[in-house]
Amino acid sequence: MNELLLEPLTFEFMQRAMLVAVVVGVACAVLSCWLTLLGWSLMGDAVSHAVLPGVVLSYVIGAPFAAGAFLFGAGAVGLIGGLNRTSRVKEDAAIGIVFTGLFALGLVLVSVIPSQVDLFHILFGNVLGVSDGDILQVLVLGALVIAALLLLRKSLVLYAFDPVHAHAIGISPRRLEMVLLGALALTVIVALQAVGIVLVVAMLITPGATAYLLTDRFDKMLALAIGTGVLSTVLGTYLSYHFDASTGGMIVVVLTVLFLLAYLFSPRQGVITAR
Repeated sequence: MNELLLEPLTFEFMQRAMLVAVVVGVACAVLSCWLTLLGWSLMGDAVSHAVLPGVVLSYVIGAPFAAGAFLFGAGAVGLIGGLNRTSRVKEDAAIGIVFTGLFALGLVLVSVIPSQVDLFHILFGNVLGVSDGDILQVLVLGALVIAALLLLRKSLVLYAFDPVHAHAIGISPRRLEMVLLGALALTVIVALQAVGIVLVVAMLITPGATAYLLTDRFDKMLALAIGTGVLSTVLGTYLSYHFDASTGGMIVVVLTVLFLLAYLFSPRQGVITAR
């Protein structure tokens, strides 16, 4: 057992991967609680896919990937809101149109622009190959997201459960929405290295959904989501090393298994145990 756990950590690339995986697990899990409560799963899916052209264009001009990804992620949110407000198109349709359009644009740019960037790594992550710059970016942006969400925790909880009351006591729902959408864009950037664009939505939704099945108290939900996110990223990274499999894919497989266990055996909400 010790060999299984300690032997991978003798390699520097695994130490780097574990550090990034833990930060990604915590940042995604904290945000996923509010995305789950607010029903913003589709928005997370949209932003995660819409950042692809920003990543490609950043590579072309030599800018940090995070800058292009944030620009296109925020732009996607603005386009969805604008399309919804200025036409008869409903929000779910606007999300589908914008994110598929931008994702397709990113695929076109990747196909026509010669580069050394591996499309597979953008789509599915490359946590085992992170550089010093990638680690610094993940640590800074991850800490920023976690700190902002925890500092605004009480206001965000009230907004999620009773937005009318929140507005009545002077809390601006619009401002909180902007904070959450900004955190969403930054979290997608943080998670790109670990699980990639295609799988990042699982990291943003499943930890919160799993915790939601296990408790009715938000503080416990937050703790359970963080535990689920960290366990899935660390265990998934270990399993990918031992089975020589895709790290991002293995992380999401572990995360899905944890959700299924909660779905079946949750003390109050489990399909089997609640009968």
